[in-house]
Amino acid sequence: MGKTPERRTQPFSSILALAAPVMLGYVAIGLPSGILESKIGMTPLMVLVLSASFYTGSGQFMLSNLLMAGVPAPSAIASITFVNTRQLLYSASFAPFFDGVGRLCTFLFSATVTDETFALNLLRLSDDEQEWGAWDAFLLNVTCMSSWALSNCVGALVGGVLSIPVAIASFAMTSIFVCLLVTQSHSRPTLVCSLFAALGVVACKLVGLSSPAILLGALAGIVAGTLAGEVGGR
Repeated sequence: MGKTPERRTQPFSSILALAAPVMLGYVAIGLPSGILESKIGMTPLMVLVLSASFYTGSGQFMLSNLLMAGVPAPSAIASITFVNTRQLLYSASFAPFFDGVGRLCTFLFSATVTDETFALNLLRLSDDEQEWGAWDAFLLNVTCMSSWALSNCVGALVGGVLSIPVAIASFAMTSIFVCLLVTQSHSRPTLVCSLFAALGVVACKLVGLSSPAILLGALAGIVAGTLAGEVGGR
């Protein structure tokens, strides 16, 4: 496995083209997220700062819904933290690729990676035939995050005008992952990983483990995909 070059290797136009589908998805879910945030008393400026600094968009949806439901702030923070422990898996996945990369770039990348840019960056970092630098990965993160932050801000500005069901917004977030999955090249390990991850989430929800469902499902998919790769390689 080669080291990730610290320099940029791609023109910004290429990074923007790669980010465009995710940015459009962020607009679709960022607007209703901003509307919900306005309902808990946040101003557009507060929403913009939160969206640019908060680690996860799904956590913003959770925060708004939990506070509107009257859940105490400490409990809401604990719930969001637990659900987003999946981010720990991201660090483990990227660590081998950032060996030898400067601390500043590594920190900036880690602070801006999202669920969707995780998939896009990992695909390119894993492909030895593609040139993809550490700063390319960081710029992809920031470009997508900017779309999310601005969409949230616009949603907060028109919060009293637009009325979008949360269920539709939630599916819009899910649809991004579906699109990313469908458009990738597939092998036996990736198909097994996807299947077991989905089954793991469903199984967790059926037994009442809704909060850790994503984390446990992801772990089940990783283990199953790894085993499938080992068996297929023999």
